Amino acid sequence: MRKFGLIGKKLGHSFSKKYFSEKFENENIHGCAYELYELPDIKRLKKLLLDHPALEGLNVTIPYKEEVLPFLDEIDEKARRIGAVNVVRKLANGTLKGYNSDYYGFRRSLENWLGERRPGKALILGTGGASKAVCVALEDMDIAVQFVSRKASETCLTYEQLKESEDIFKQHRLIVNTTPLGMHPHLDSFPDLPYEWINEHFFMYDLVYNPETTAFMKKGAKQGACAKNGLEMLVLQAEKSWEIWNDASGFLSKPE
Repeated sequence: MRKFGLIGKKLGHSFSKKYFSEKFENENIHGCAYELYELPDIKRLKKLLLDHPALEGLNVTIPYKEEVLPFLDEIDEKARRIGAVNVVRKLANGTLKGYNSDYYGFRRSLENWLGERRPGKALILGTGGASKAVCVALEDMDIAVQFVSRKASETCLTYEQLKESEDIFKQHRLIVNTTPLGMHPHLDSFPDLPYEWINEHFFMYDLVYNPETTAFMKKGAKQGACAKNGLEMLVLQAEKSWEIWNDASGFLSKPE
């Protein structure tokens, strides 16, 4: 039996187990199983692999996309550049190699959605592991990025600072929410933005997929903006994970 799974701190509303279990059934993929492995600490990863020697690959979610890096023997070039890993593959010699399929999923999904439209600047809400893949994908698409978070830094504006300048806000016509705000069951939460400044020239992309339409998306759409959730990104990154785990050479050198 080939085993795969997802590691994270809280996995009660995981997309991955349902997706891969249905994929195995629908595509007549036999001898494979996908399970959830909640880890209270990333240091438990080593014991998990010892207890489950048949595990060939893992997806990684909040809050371990960055914390997992020191536990890997190799890191793919793209994932190293991003600084976060959401796919781990056990190679034939037993070593662990990390990859980032969030980059592929987000970029492909965004390109499918935007088509020929290209907003020149984007706001990235949040600074977690997923935000790093979003940042690199946008940079590779020649879209300038500005991070926004609750705490200011050299590279990050606070929400309060953002609300002080309508001109700066309106320059960034693509807004990507990488925070969990609005995710089930906290349906009424949303990033603290000046939504009254949004208009029909804005694009609102929410990595959250449950619910299908988040409060962030609703508030943007009410102002005339185009809005999209993260389901397509999740599907694309999951398929890229499967491709990575089954690639004989150990990697697809160019996930774009």
